[in-house]
Amino acid sequence: MKVPFSPPRVDQKTIDAVTEVLKSGWITTGPKTKLFERRLTDYTGCKSTLCVNSGSAGLELVLRWFGVKEGDEVIVPAYTYAATANVVVHCGALPVMVDIGDDFNISASAIEKAITKRTKVIMPVDLAGFPCDYEKIMSLVEKDSIKQMFLPETAIQKKLNRILMLSDAAHSIGAGYKGRKSGTLSDIAVFSFHAVKNLTTAEGGAICLNLGNDFDNERLYNELNIKSLHGQTKDALAKTQPGNWKYDIIEPGYKCNFTDIQAAMGLVELERYDDDMLVRRKEIFDRYTSRFSTYDWAQTPVYETKDKRSSFHVYLLRIRNIKEEERDRIIQKIFEEEVAVNVHFVPLPMMTYYKNRGYDIRNFPVAFNNYSRVISLPVFYDLTNAQIEEVVDAVVGAVESLRN
Repeated sequence: MKVPFSPPRVDQKTIDAVTEVLKSGWITTGPKTKLFERRLTDYTGCKSTLCVNSGSAGLELVLRWFGVKEGDEVIVPAYTYAATANVVVHCGALPVMVDIGDDFNISASAIEKAITKRTKVIMPVDLAGFPCDYEKIMSLVEKDSIKQMFLPETAIQKKLNRILMLSDAAHSIGAGYKGRKSGTLSDIAVFSFHAVKNLTTAEGGAICLNLGNDFDNERLYNELNIKSLHGQTKDALAKTQPGNWKYDIIEPGYKCNFTDIQAAMGLVELERYDDDMLVRRKEIFDRYTSRFSTYDWAQTPVYETKDKRSSFHVYLLRIRNIKEEERDRIIQKIFEEEVAVNVHFVPLPMMTYYKNRGYDIRNFPVAFNNYSRVISLPVFYDLTNAQIEEVVDAVVGAVESLRN
């Protein structure tokens, strides 16, 4: 490929940081992980942060902590990656899918119509790094008529006494909404540090805790930490303290802890994230928008408004007045020019598992319309301006050949 889609940024600083950890003899959850967690808390402004081995694991841990189980409902957007709904299924609950708005994010009005007495959690997704309208969604869960519908069944649910707002912020670290950073915009938010994310640790994720004063977020950090280590009361670092080897297993937890190797990568990236990574990604977004704005068939994405600022994760270009099959032919022609593109995402109701469970894409017209016309363009730190021009030429050539 002349232009790959999204290779990770791995330079000498990253290599040196990982090498330092490898030579230290401490490669699992240890001092680097704890430092990365503190730095993430400082960066986002949240109350406490627990790193785990994936964003998916983070979402599931929170659902299980909140007591989500069979018979419960969790509202999710129909337009997202499968992880958002899969973790709900893992807990035995029902993912209630709702449609999105033109900006690819979950529709607040659709959420309101979908709330029932069984609703325990709402999981908005900041698709492509652009924040959802959190003020509108939070106002729903605080609405008296909706709070009266909520039926708490566990001590934690009774303490919160309303629907939990759990943000799937997999794409949006560094994004902003009304002066606050992603990670602080809901009760709990979960980041992903997967290989294609802006800030990568190869794999990994983080749970950002922001619950109100009725909750002790540091205590919750400890609870979730225990859940992430098979229910073990002390992690490996704590057990290295003199005389502190003895531990207990207080529940049958999971194995989804973060490692110091990952943290070493994360610390390097976080240090240069706002002043370097996001600056370059915005330059790429701006260049694409400038080049495509001259074509009447190109619908460029909104990634910055008075209240919202994207993390510039995925550039979602839509082609006006085409069908899904035509979009697919355009993508094929682009690949023939050795330019890698993608589609974020195939809506969940179109996936075999969810179709077989009775979900029908016809019930989500905005999601299907967006999906049928979208092409995700390459965005990565080392993408050169010359490569951007190759991407633009490939897309323009493919679209114009179809139109002609």
